[in-house]
Order: sequence, then structure tokens, then C-alpha cells
Amino acid sequence: MKPRIGLALGSGSARGWAHIGVIRALRDAGIEPDIICGSSIGAFVGAATACGDLDKLEHWVRSLSWKEVLGFFDVGLNGGLIKGEKLLDFFTRHFTDRDFHDLPLPFACVATDLGSGREIWLKEGSVAHAVRASIALPGLFAPIPRDGGFLVDGGLVNPVPVSLCRAMGADIVIAVDLGSDMLGRRLRNRGETPPSVDGWRGTLKRWLGVEEGGNSPSMLDVMASSINIMQVRIARSRLAGEPADTLISPRVADLGLLDFHRADEAIAEGRVATELMLPMLRSVLEMPA
Repeated sequence: MKPRIGLALGSGSARGWAHIGVIRALRDAGIEPDIICGSSIGAFVGAATACGDLDKLEHWVRSLSWKEVLGFFDVGLNGGLIKGEKLLDFFTRHFTDRDFHDLPLPFACVATDLGSGREIWLKEGSVAHAVRASIALPGLFAPIPRDGGFLVDGGLVNPVPVSLCRAMGADIVIAVDLGSDMLGRRLRNRGETPPSVDGWRGTLKRWLGVEEGGNSPSMLDVMASSINIMQVRIARSRLAGEPADTLISPRVADLGLLDFHRADEAIAEGRVATELMLPMLRSVLEMPA
């Protein structure tokens, strides 16, 4: 019997557009997942793929400018810098919001219970609302109310959800880790940020009243680097105990936390990383070379 292939898409904020390149390269090689699971931005891309909207998603992200990205920032400091209502509304209007049980491809995503710290697997009800919970990065997106508590980003507990793929019935899991080259990169690259990134960075600084001086990292740099450290350490620990059959690691450390307008670079890196792993993938899947 043909083994069921699971695709575990990891967290990584704007670096998550690399998942699109991964999925494209897998399809070009004749590899189609039977199950998709995602954490944070991996949930966003995974949901669009499971709904059959990957083409629409790719067209949209490739057209994004940093000004359009800022347009989704409905600022509200009650629980997070961004309330997330604009993003959720966009997703439900432009990408089919379905019930999990109506999806043509099995899909689930991860969130974190803010009160208990427990890992929550979301696989029932509205896909759009589940994705919104999975991407609720603390400090950036406001948490989502649920059963008297609140849900936040799945990357806090399971940045690369291999375990969820296994639980969903996957025999072979292909995982995508977006943090393999992250540690230290944000601070090392200060002063080398492309002009296009300065646009949203400058606007956010004006909103927040942030002033930079000397060689000290800004508040945004500290937040981004702290999130990177946390998620990389957790991902390494989880992957050591729950290894994937094949791990794809796009080199996307040069993309910042909110560089959603740099999709072309991220998608290209996802494709390159996947193509490098194709010999191993074919061996694991017992496919002809």
C-alpha cells in the first residue's frame, strides 16, 4: 500500500513564503502530500494549499509591497500591536474559508494555550479562525479567545509540527524548518537592510516612537532576535525527539520578521532547498531517480 505523505510546514513569520517554493518544487518532482500540517505562517500557507488556493496565494504574495503589508496592521495595543481583524477579513474574503471536514486535503494546525502553555491541535470548525490563532505571535498579533482562555502562536510550543502529521496518519513526514540558519543573523545584519525594508521599519518606529542611537539594537531588532532564539531552540529540541523522515531547510535568515513583501526571495529559497533534497526524498519514498 502506498505510504501516506505528510508535509509539516514550520513557523517563521515572513520567511514562511518559502513554503510556497517548497510545495512547487515537490509538485514538479511528482510528490504530492496526502496530509498538511502547519504552525504559524506554515498554517497560513498550509490552509491555502489544502483549500486549493495555492495559485491565488502565490499571486497575491508576489504582488505585495511594504505599504500594502502595513495596510493590514490594524494597530491596537490591547494584547498585541496588531489586532489581526483586517488580515482575517482578507483571508476569509479572498481565500475560501471552509470547515476542516470539508477540505479536499486533510489539514490541521497548531496553537498555544496562553494560560496553561499547552499545545493545542486545531482541526475542527473554521479554517480561517484556526489559522488566525496559529499566527498570533505574542506582542505582534492579539491573542484569540477560546473556551474562556486565549490562543497564541503555535511556534511557541511546536514550530515544526511533525508530531501532528504523525497523529493525522502520515507514514512519511517531510518537514520544513525555516530557522536552521537564524541565530544571530538579525543583529549581525544591522546596517545592511535593503532600502525597501527601511520603509516599513521607519514607519513602525514612528508609530511606536522608537528612536535608535549608536550601535544599540532597536526594540524591533531585540524582539525579532528573541523570537528567533526561542523558536530555533524549541524546534531543534522537538525535531530531535520527533524527527521527520526528510528535513528541508531553506536559507532565509536574511528575511526579517515582517518582510512579507519579499516573497520572490523566500519562494526561490524554498525551491532551491527542496531541489537539493530531492535525491533523499526519492530514496525515502522509493521513487525512481
